[in-house]
Amino acid sequence: MDQLRALKYFVAVAQTGSFTQAAARFDVPPSSLSRRVADLEASLGATLLKRTTRVVKLTEVGRSYFQQVDAIIRALEQSDESVRSYHSEPMGRLRISSMVGFGEQVLIPLLDRFSKLYPKVMLDVSLSDQLSAFDRDDVDIAIRGGYAPNERVVAVNLMSNDFFPVAAKSYLDQAGTPTHPFDLKAHKGLFFRSPTGPTPWLCQIERQWHDVSGEPVVVSNSGNWLVDRAVKGEGILMLPKWVTQPLLETGELQEICFDIPINVTQQPDFGVFLLYQKQRYLVPKIKVAVDFIVAELKVR
Repeated sequence: MDQLRALKYFVAVAQTGSFTQAAARFDVPPSSLSRRVADLEASLGATLLKRTTRVVKLTEVGRSYFQQVDAIIRALEQSDESVRSYHSEPMGRLRISSMVGFGEQVLIPLLDRFSKLYPKVMLDVSLSDQLSAFDRDDVDIAIRGGYAPNERVVAVNLMSNDFFPVAAKSYLDQAGTPTHPFDLKAHKGLFFRSPTGPTPWLCQIERQWHDVSGEPVVVSNSGNWLVDRAVKGEGILMLPKWVTQPLLETGELQEICFDIPINVTQQPDFGVFLLYQKQRYLVPKIKVAVDFIVAELKVR
């Protein structure tokens, strides 16, 4: 017996006082509905309804049972409607984890506009350069720099995360502008510390990788502090373009260009990735956030 359906049929009969009217609610034959209610009574071992040719009334135990069941059915219907609304309109808590520099400089300004578009979504944003595990950290969306992750998550490549050497004009005027990657070894270096350690300066010459890192002056995971030291002319800095581009545009920093690219990794496809778990039914709050972030960054 489908007990939930039988309960709904019983409640409808109790409310209308008629098997015919109750059957019309569910668009089923009255005889079918009556059999379901009879099966319910048999399973309970109790008579819930008094049936006459003119009217159907609740028994004493039927009245008590109806009051309890009716409240349960209404609560269940409200829960069903809540779930449908949750999956039809962006709402609820959206947990986002982002690497610190990208979060501060790129993501948070975007999320201010996102909140105005989707006021029912409550943002819960955490900035950290530690890797996030969806099954451990209870995260809806993670933004990380590196390589495309395994196939258990969806990864959207937002932009390149290649590092470029930059320095202030005052530093280059004093120390000289390097013209070959090997020249970097003679310069002062401002190094970004990732979760795996300071990022080296690497280049590939004739299929051989070379570490061309300069002498460390400062090592930190604070991109803002490193940029400030670079602007003050204290050394050469390697950071992604999304960090240094505003200062390149104002002339506070200058890019050092070589015929041979300098980077911090020996592997290609180094990017900024937006990650979220594969889901059969992607809830609206995650879908609109992914679409919004991707669209906003594409116009940059």
